[in-house]
Amino acid sequence: MRRHTVRTYTAAATALVALLLPVPAVAADTAHSAAAAAAATVTEKVPYAMDSSNQAAWWTPVATYKGRGQYTYFAFNEPGSTAATHRPAIARRDPDGAWSLLPLVNRDGQRAEFPDDNGHNQPSVARDGNGRLHVFASMHANAWRYYRTEAPGTAVTDHATELPDQGVGITYPIVTTAPNGDLYLAARVGSGSDQRPGKLYRWNNADSRWSVVATFASALNRSVYPDDITVDASGRVHLLYEWGKAPATAFRHQLSYLTYAPSTGAFADSTGATVTAPVTPTTSDVVQDLTAGEEWSNDNTYPGPSVQSAKLTLDGTTPKIAYRYRSADSGGHFRVYYAYPSGGDWVRKTVYAGGQTSAALGITWDGTDTKRIYYVTASGTDRVFAATQSADGSWSAQSAAPGVSADRLAVRRDSDGRDVLYLPDTARNSLYYVSR
Repeated sequence: MRRHTVRTYTAAATALVALLLPVPAVAADTAHSAAAAAAATVTEKVPYAMDSSNQAAWWTPVATYKGRGQYTYFAFNEPGSTAATHRPAIARRDPDGAWSLLPLVNRDGQRAEFPDDNGHNQPSVARDGNGRLHVFASMHANAWRYYRTEAPGTAVTDHATELPDQGVGITYPIVTTAPNGDLYLAARVGSGSDQRPGKLYRWNNADSRWSVVATFASALNRSVYPDDITVDASGRVHLLYEWGKAPATAFRHQLSYLTYAPSTGAFADSTGATVTAPVTPTTSDVVQDLTAGEEWSNDNTYPGPSVQSAKLTLDGTTPKIAYRYRSADSGGHFRVYYAYPSGGDWVRKTVYAGGQTSAALGITWDGTDTKRIYYVTASGTDRVFAATQSADGSWSAQSAAPGVSADRLAVRRDSDGRDVLYLPDTARNSLYYVSR
């Protein structure tokens, strides 16, 4: 296991073009200085090479844990043995700033290596209540590629045979940790040409066992695209997903929301009304419905209105959603929107309409700023921005990582109330850690 302390890493930065970017200066007054330092943005380049295939919109590649301090886990693709392959791994950041590399290991003891497939073969990670790390990697209608540790500090090894639905094609696995230490996983399951449903799975932490919860969404001639998953303090699971024309498409429609209550086994919409699973496009709680000129198409050059990427956070138990939508009047640009339920419907607000964006989003809920929406512009030196809303309803944005030319992102809020950003720069094969 390789470890890099911040001191070593900073010293090496002179020769490696500032691997650790400087933290902004703080005031001279001691008390004020301490408070400012605690709130300062920390930006670091992860000290491992990143493969250019490490890019997606749907993934959940970040997990955090508060032990003796804050631990951060970044699942990512390292370069493989050839230009067309990658090796999934976890980069772990300890509370003292030291980094460790945890490779994914096959049953033969060799490192896992898979073909590149941008937008599909990227990893998601979660930490269960016993400290075991779980990684789902490199699946595009493939059988399970699942790795986990047996205990904290052990190797991340192949446990694919432990999953249900063996031999079935899996795509877009997203995973999160429940307050009781269980995990919930959503994925698109199957590789049929007429439909590809979305299924929900549970890791029972006490029993160390995976099981199927339910097929949560399915319809003839439609494919399900999971976007995000989270669990509130009561244990209710919140799901966000899109619908596409089967078998697959780059441009989707009818962004939808659904909840699952483990205590009752019931699914419900944003009003709390029970719905029957699997839901269909007709019975889904649709956040962004079809607009003028929108068509169901699996043509990957389709230029019309569509959804592409969305993320979810909670204000207590209330969902807050960020998503990208291309309307007929947007000039071909995917604008960034914010949505929340109110009065039995969804309220939608425009966050950013200043130009083209990339398929990458994040949203967190902050006690001061309320919603923070992160998005990536298609060009520019600083491309990752954080948008907040003023009391008058207007939105303003600032660079979330000055000097970092990242073109993808993911974000998790840690238990100290800080946003941890995962920022790949695929042009330079670099991954950045930002805490703000």
